[in-house]
Amino acid sequence: MHPLRKLLNKIKPNFEKGGKLERFFPAFDAFETFLFVPDHTTAAKGAHIRDAIDLKRTMILVVISLVPCLLFGMWNVGYQHHVALGITNASLIDNFIFGAIKVMPLVIVSYGSGLTVEFIFAIIRKHTINEGFLVSGMLIPLVMPVDVPLWMVAISTIFAVIIGKEVFGGTGMNILNPALTARAFLFFAYPTKMSGNEVWINTQLEKGQAIVDGYSGATPLGDAAAGFADKIPDTMQSFIGAIPGSVGETSTIACLIGGAILLYTGIGSWRIMLSVFVGGFLMALIFNLFGTNTLMQITPVHHLVLGGFAFGAIFMATDPVSATQTNTGKYIYGFLIGLFAILFRVFNPAYPEGMMLAILFMNVMAPLIDHYVVGANIKRRLKRAKPVKNA
Repeated sequence: MHPLRKLLNKIKPNFEKGGKLERFFPAFDAFETFLFVPDHTTAAKGAHIRDAIDLKRTMILVVISLVPCLLFGMWNVGYQHHVALGITNASLIDNFIFGAIKVMPLVIVSYGSGLTVEFIFAIIRKHTINEGFLVSGMLIPLVMPVDVPLWMVAISTIFAVIIGKEVFGGTGMNILNPALTARAFLFFAYPTKMSGNEVWINTQLEKGQAIVDGYSGATPLGDAAAGFADKIPDTMQSFIGAIPGSVGETSTIACLIGGAILLYTGIGSWRIMLSVFVGGFLMALIFNLFGTNTLMQITPVHHLVLGGFAFGAIFMATDPVSATQTNTGKYIYGFLIGLFAILFRVFNPAYPEGMMLAILFMNVMAPLIDHYVVGANIKRRLKRAKPVKNA
């Protein structure tokens, strides 16, 4: 037997019923099942999916799919910092180390504050720790500006866990995406920390450094909303993602790598991903036909690789809890997210990145979409049904 397994078996009685640490069993169970496959079956009521993979390992695979965005985000934070200070010869390692120093505290605070709340609720309710926050804890720092204060990250994370999830019953019961709930809370509660040039790029001066004259730290969508068409990076630059923005949202390449992992493992919904891009493309194409401002004139493909569109389509819209459940509903749900995201970008210059609002709005509408899809299916089946004549 594995030495770690022996150690867990030795201390486990202290956490089981009647043990000295019985009240902390949820914490022990979370750690044990993270390391080893559970030796028990579900005892909860209701419908369950019985498969070779459990929720914890599903969440871990999603976290793995987010690693490309995290690594690129760390490099880009360092790259944008050095460019802003006029340092053009910074190496890949220098950029990455600086970015890691800035980004890792966001990740640590996100997991620390969120898991603390999860553990408290599990102990109070006397149930096991839910694994859903494994993903939310990584998503939250990736959708934040690099210079957001850590205490704001903690407050927004706690708000997302309590109001966005626990009040509805915990993992599997929330109607809103927790990570976007945290971002929305920060945006509306502390708008100055989610807008303006200084929040997207760290420009902290060190000895012998100076900000380049005329340098702008605004995001490309911010420049577009302000009408500065000449400051918008081209399609390829936007696709690569070496541009200002939230920590993990800028690189479409990194998002597509993560999306490929989700699709290969069968965790992500290709119906939602595809329909989000289709909806966004068509909406941008319509605006191109009647373009009167800079955002309307951006090509459809360019819209899809700008800002957090790809990140939202792949990692946020596909949340299996807050999204639609029916296959037909997934197409409708994703299409409307893409459509509204571009619509909000164009008609809301105060907040040109519309992906967050589009997804949260459709999270609320998802049950209604499923309701009508199921209702329509029932009507079709009733029409096909033949009455049975009495013998």
